[in-house]
Amino acid sequence: MTTLLDELKVLIRLKGPITVERYMELALAHPDYGFYMNRDPFGASGDFTTAPEISQMFGELIGLWAAEVWSNMGSPNPVRLVELGPGRGTLMSDALRAARIVPEFRAALDVWLMETSPTLAAMQHELLLDAGVAIAWAQTLKEVPDGPAIVIGNEFLDALPVRQFVRSNGQWRERVVRLDGEGTLAFDVAPEPEPYIRGAARDGEVLEVNPAGHRFMFELGGRLAKQGGAALLIDYGHAVTGFGDTLQALRAHRFVDPLAMPGESDLTAHVDFAAMARSAAATGAAVYGPIDQGDFLRAIGIDLRTKALAERAGQERAEELQQARNRLVGKGKGEMGALFKAMAVTNRNLPSPPGFHPIPARPG
Repeated sequence: MTTLLDELKVLIRLKGPITVERYMELALAHPDYGFYMNRDPFGASGDFTTAPEISQMFGELIGLWAAEVWSNMGSPNPVRLVELGPGRGTLMSDALRAARIVPEFRAALDVWLMETSPTLAAMQHELLLDAGVAIAWAQTLKEVPDGPAIVIGNEFLDALPVRQFVRSNGQWRERVVRLDGEGTLAFDVAPEPEPYIRGAARDGEVLEVNPAGHRFMFELGGRLAKQGGAALLIDYGHAVTGFGDTLQALRAHRFVDPLAMPGESDLTAHVDFAAMARSAAATGAAVYGPIDQGDFLRAIGIDLRTKALAERAGQERAEELQQARNRLVGKGKGEMGALFKAMAVTNRNLPSPPGFHPIPARPG
């Protein structure tokens, strides 16, 4: 039986080493063997657990966040509600259920799910059959019809392929994947240096660049600046651009060698929010954050929501709700509140979105 590893070996033997970016692209999105193409990686029985799978409160609060943003936009009808990389559809299902308390918002919705995996798209379709609103699928943002939009992306940017450059003998060289003497995948650096990278660093330092992320943020910011709307992006990453190798692989909730099982483990890299913000701001859009996920969720009401649900639940369920809340907002080991960040991108005519402080006025 042919595997992605077999195909990669053939490709490298024929054409030479491939970049880390190309390796990530194939490992995640190869049409036949890509990690996301033929599996459900979410939840306890999968490879990782995302915030919507931890608690319904996460998606519910985002649904109410979207409704308030829509009101601040002047309540356009229709409004495109777009989710990037919707997983099983859990977040959207919870968001639409919570939005029932704002019927005018629900009635204005034109929901689009941006998904490239046929397997996950089928799961989303099944879960959202009785959502009560029209839902369509797209593979790119360009396929979503023009008009004011509210865009949600939870753990979307971290799966976009990155390029890595390694400082070697005072020069930057791109990290590549080659075959070693035993025919096993191994990291190396390209023989030719990169003349356009000017940053100084110690030998051995790694610089990660996300070209796909920059292109997407430029496209997203440009759309919101011209057509109106807002985006909420939540992911794990860092708020300041710096050096470091953050490429990691996860399989069955355990970290594994990124080269060991291509197509069989999830590959991600930490999001450089400062870099993504620069690309969005270059379009004329306003950027808010990033702020810690825990601070964002508390600001939009997770404590009140936890209390309200717990009061109507039995003791065991109430304890589960509190544990889920703690995992989402806590900042200790194994908790998501500090590791994950939230950033908003909006049309400049809108007020600051819920959960974010206003942008300070620029000096005259």
